[in-house]
Amino acid sequence: MEDKEKLQQLLSRISGEHLLISEKIISYAEKQLGTKLNDHIHIILTDHISFTIERELEGIHLRNKLLNEIKILYRPEFEIGLWAVNYINDKLHINIPEDEAGFIALHIHTMKPKSKNLKETIYQTTIIKDMVEIIKNHLSIRVEEDDLAYHRLVTHLRYALTRVKEYEIHTLDDEMIVMIKNKLPISYQCALALAKEVADKYNIHLSEEELAYITLHIERLRK
Repeated sequence: MEDKEKLQQLLSRISGEHLLISEKIISYAEKQLGTKLNDHIHIILTDHISFTIERELEGIHLRNKLLNEIKILYRPEFEIGLWAVNYINDKLHINIPEDEAGFIALHIHTMKPKSKNLKETIYQTTIIKDMVEIIKNHLSIRVEEDDLAYHRLVTHLRYALTRVKEYEIHTLDDEMIVMIKNKLPISYQCALALAKEVADKYNIHLSEEELAYITLHIERLRK
């Protein structure tokens, strides 16, 4: 590793057992994902897991507010996170909750080749969570986390945010957009409310075409 000094600092303040647990999880993650993770995972994840174990022993549990979104957006990494939590619990006879699987999933995802850094990933996931909350509040509906329409909506919102930054889509003509607006007025008004809040809060501007797509997903969720 290039960052040997940080690794030495880490090793001086954590137990060897925590290091071995982390290395086992990293090896498992690389095998499941079929790719080598960034070398920094050996410092970042080891530090995180050691701190998690210490918190658990002190009875401190952190709630993961992005857990539902992480389950959908980073499913393979979340499955690894669940395996990791079960492995730690069995190894140390403790009871780390499922929330931690989400945190581990984010660390693993951001260490994959060509992934965004942790801060950007959390920021994007937070925006998606806010967007879902806006839709739920506007329509006054509850959403089950295993609802397929909910999964499709969250996945679409993720790609919508990516498209805003990278490129525009051009698959709906103007006539189709007008038809969606007219046939699905309740869902379209919800999409408009969503667009306004996202623009005001995050300075993200969704195109008419994107709003039409989001309208279709909202309508599916409504039904």
